[in-house]
Amino acid sequence: MRQQLCFHLCREAVSRGPGSAGSRQRQSAGWRSVMPKTLEGQITMEKTPSYFVTNEAPKRIHSMAKDTKLIVVVRDPVTRAISDYTQTLSKKPEIPTFEVLAFKNRTLGLIDASWSAIRIGMYVLHLESWLQYFPLSQILFVSGERLIVDPAGEMGKVQDFLGLKRVVTEKHFYFNKTKGFPCLKKPEDSGAPRCLGKSKGRTHPQIDPDVIHRLRKFYKPFNAMFYQMTGQDFQWEQEEREE
Repeated sequence: MRQQLCFHLCREAVSRGPGSAGSRQRQSAGWRSVMPKTLEGQITMEKTPSYFVTNEAPKRIHSMAKDTKLIVVVRDPVTRAISDYTQTLSKKPEIPTFEVLAFKNRTLGLIDASWSAIRIGMYVLHLESWLQYFPLSQILFVSGERLIVDPAGEMGKVQDFLGLKRVVTEKHFYFNKTKGFPCLKKPEDSGAPRCLGKSKGRTHPQIDPDVIHRLRKFYKPFNAMFYQMTGQDFQWEQEEREE
């Protein structure tokens, strides 16, 4: 998404990544110091998957720039948890199976909500923290599923949210069958298209269908509250009907 938005004039922070929201050096003046200088007509962006789920982040970002616009990409929490596990498995092949990590007690069906792969997908709990500091009008939730099947449509919403002209359209995308994701076409004569990196599009391990069913049941009330709070129905329950 960052690459897509940078069809517009934008500047990207040179420092980003997991855990940055918790670093003292990123607070207030320290945080500002690592951001690039922004000229009139430019937008400065920074991204990290850790902000939305870091308890201290809303207060710190609000104290630094209360008018900041926030964009959060969310996807079916069950698929997200499996993807999270797949990413970790690629780096630590010795870890237990997904089925083992997902439960405190599988016989009793007790989901381990303290496991980060599960906890992150409880979106409504994280959103409650952000709404203590930012109005919902300053937060845009982008559907990860729609970003794959209709990237131009989702990017249109993002550009509108940021007050930008709709420069990124259908003509800037093509679907890469190998990766299973859309790729971004560069402007004419500016190099090869940009696709997601090697860490994206990995084949997920086969997960016991009963485990997936139990996870969907676990997430269902959290999803319902999230839909109500955001005013958006992401239709993640449809995934269960299709499985």
